[in-house]
Amino acid sequence: MYNPMDLTGRHIIVTGASAGIGRATCIQASKLGAKVSLIARNENRLKETVSLMEGVEHRYYIYDLGEIAGVDELIASISNEQGFIDGLVHCAGLGINRPLKMAKPDFVEQTTRINYFAFVELIRAAAVRKRSNSGASYVGISSVAAVHGNKTQGIYSASKGAMNAVVHAFAKELAPRGIRVNTIAFGMVDTDMYKGFLESGGNNDELLQEQYLGIIPTEYAGNAICFLLSDAAKYITGGTLNYDAGDLS
Repeated sequence: MYNPMDLTGRHIIVTGASAGIGRATCIQASKLGAKVSLIARNENRLKETVSLMEGVEHRYYIYDLGEIAGVDELIASISNEQGFIDGLVHCAGLGINRPLKMAKPDFVEQTTRINYFAFVELIRAAAVRKRSNSGASYVGISSVAAVHGNKTQGIYSASKGAMNAVVHAFAKELAPRGIRVNTIAFGMVDTDMYKGFLESGGNNDELLQEQYLGIIPTEYAGNAICFLLSDAAKYITGGTLNYDAGDLS
């Protein structure tokens, strides 16, 4: 049966692969036939993700993406060991909220380093000649907060907005090689961030008034990302796909 989202034979790199959207992306990509290289800091949780995946060619890499200087070597190693890259998904990120009076430079730098600087360096490293195949797709996980951040979300919102902005230029630069670059702006997904929102006293009823199709299951988030990785999205580049359960409508 023809499946336009088939990823058979594709090599996909996923950061933040130990939990949440990253884990779901790895699982769904493996079900679609992809070989996945998983990146995260926690080995036990990486092993758990691999145990939930289909196929046997997957490999995990323990790495802290806050160490920007080593990203190029990491991507070079992955490409050499697992083959040319067909897809890259940056799911790793920091979603810590702080009011303005507490948003001091070290906090701003830490959030921006993981959410934005690492995204840029991952793309730069993957796009080096002889590391990615023509037709590769790079995807960054953004948020509806980039458009309308709530109180205490200023730094997080800015880091996600920067991701959305940079793909416009990167897409134009990489288009001659057939490489696509996009972000996907999620509403609230059923991850640890959502659990933290509830535990900190967040009002779920108010959230659901805005996100009126409900909280997004991680499986569906993974499917949306796999869509952007696949040939079904072959003519989508340089933009942000809203997957927000109605939040931005």
